[in-house]
Amino acid sequence: MTRPLRTLPPTAEALEVHAALRDALAGGPALHVGEGAVPDEVEKKVALVVRTSGSTADPKLVALSTEAVLSGAAGSEAALGVPGQWLLALPVASIAGLNVLTRAVTSPLGLPPVAVEGERFTVDAFAEASARLDAPDRYTSLVPAQLARLLADDRGVEALRRFRRILVGGQATPGSLVADAGAKGVALTLTYGATETCGGCVYDGLPLAGTRVRIVDGEVQLGGPTLAEGYLGRPDATEQAFPHETGERWYRTRDAGFLDDDGRLTVTGRVDDVIVSGGVNVSLAAIERVVRGLPGHADSVVVAVPSDRWGQSPVVVTTGPSDLAGIRSAVGDALGAAARPVDVITVDALPQTPTGKPDRRSIAALAQNKETPA
Repeated sequence: MTRPLRTLPPTAEALEVHAALRDALAGGPALHVGEGAVPDEVEKKVALVVRTSGSTADPKLVALSTEAVLSGAAGSEAALGVPGQWLLALPVASIAGLNVLTRAVTSPLGLPPVAVEGERFTVDAFAEASARLDAPDRYTSLVPAQLARLLADDRGVEALRRFRRILVGGQATPGSLVADAGAKGVALTLTYGATETCGGCVYDGLPLAGTRVRIVDGEVQLGGPTLAEGYLGRPDATEQAFPHETGERWYRTRDAGFLDDDGRLTVTGRVDDVIVSGGVNVSLAAIERVVRGLPGHADSVVVAVPSDRWGQSPVVVTTGPSDLAGIRSAVGDALGAAARPVDVITVDALPQTPTGKPDRRSIAALAQNKETPA
């Protein structure tokens, strides 16, 4: 059996998306917020279709069931402990933004969400929106770049202190940012998850109710009721990302990490070359292909460096010309703004392995030891 799939543009008003999401969870047409081709119908169990983000040419349509979406909201509410009103500060086409609206739908308070207005996130817009919340207990969800901007402004700090708890995810959150928030009286919960797990399903390293975490060959894998049905029209990708073992289904995150003796998860990076910069998946290999196509950069290597603002940022190490503006323009045109390198480091010769290949570990260390723009 199938159900119709309704599509709203990513510029849709938050309350319109909120109403459509409520309808989808109640058995009406499934919802997709975004652009690009989508099917007219989906399986009856599917309530939400979300396009993954990334700088490569391989975005996927993630199919989330009603059970998965509601399980994620219930787990979040249980972890937070006290129901409250939600402020939407994230795009409605992202799983994190849609989760804010879902929590508003399922909250026993029945209060509508309040959205930060404007095309671009600003401290003033966030402060003004937070002042419109009615409930005594308030929540919001941010990415680290937004949090950093707010913590650097007195009005932003004042607004953040109005919230009982602020969920932060979408990318690695620097420890310095967490420490700054704590020193300024701002209560954070660091979340971890993916579109394929209905967003954050691990809070401060601990899985939400029903979520399972395991480490297989250094890779973090997640299980439980919030897992997606798979990727629409991509059975091979679904089979690869969601293995079945002894009656259980898991999602391969491609993140590296470990569990401590108390079962708390620490994510240490990616098992491949994809980093998360500003909440967007960025392929270092894809950037490198673009850079190597530019004159004088055939042997360039792209590595990641930590960034207080973006989580991680790409850097070009090259023996060619130090043309940061030109490289950023070419990469941005090909792969999007999030993939643009923040720096170009020129060296006389690239470190090599004994077999003559670029020594990426040494190159990455070289880049990380150089002070690069945030």
